[in-house]
Amino acid sequence: MDILSSGDAEDLIAYLVAESKIPGHKANLELIEAFARSVREFAAADTEDCRILWDLCVELACISPEDAPTDDPNELLSICGVRGVGAIGTISPECVKVALRKLAVNSEDPRWRIRDAVALGLRDLLARYQDVTLFELNGWLDSGSWLSMRAVAAGIADPNLLSDPELAEAALRLHRKILIRVYTAGERDSEAFHALRKTLGHTLSQVVAAIPSGGFEYLRQVSTLEDQDMRWIVRESLKDSQIEGRYPETVRHIRAQME
Repeated sequence: MDILSSGDAEDLIAYLVAESKIPGHKANLELIEAFARSVREFAAADTEDCRILWDLCVELACISPEDAPTDDPNELLSICGVRGVGAIGTISPECVKVALRKLAVNSEDPRWRIRDAVALGLRDLLARYQDVTLFELNGWLDSGSWLSMRAVAAGIADPNLLSDPELAEAALRLHRKILIRVYTAGERDSEAFHALRKTLGHTLSQVVAAIPSGGFEYLRQVSTLEDQDMRWIVRESLKDSQIEGRYPETVRHIRAQME
């Protein structure tokens, strides 16, 4: 991304806003990924550049929903800031914890594109530094909100990550912890809770597809609970083509068990 090498933050910001493709069906995903990739390359090559880019990304990530609301072109600045924070976090184990502290704040953002950017950042950190990231994310689940839990589920349920058997097992453990929080929750009326529930209806199926023996056993256990939200998550998971197409008999058996 040549404009990043110019060192002119105003030109960079103007370019990102102009090329945002927001409002629109999709933001400029290629531009966002190019920004994150370039940030990582520059930051990894030079300590001073790393400091400058970190400050820039944090500043962008801190742009408020009032100043860059959903579907406003300026929203791309916040998205790029979050992706940049995650990218710099992949440079070293020391950077991971600092990046995760910032991403934890952004996981609470009311804008869905920002929350998705957090999940992508978590994906990259898990791919690069699995152990330290998993340790930190377990802390998110112990003390975090519905939206931080949503970020964890979305971040780890990436097919490339789940191809690693250890990460697949870790993903199932994390989903178990999240669903325990759901099952024991008294407050379930918030938008944040419904955002988490919707995400779990998709991410749990990805985990089950990656680790079918343990995954299906867990789905069977959850399907016996007299809890409408837990059963909804199971039903949504069973609709996934990876599961329904490859394990039709198992899916039919669990559905019959729920009737």
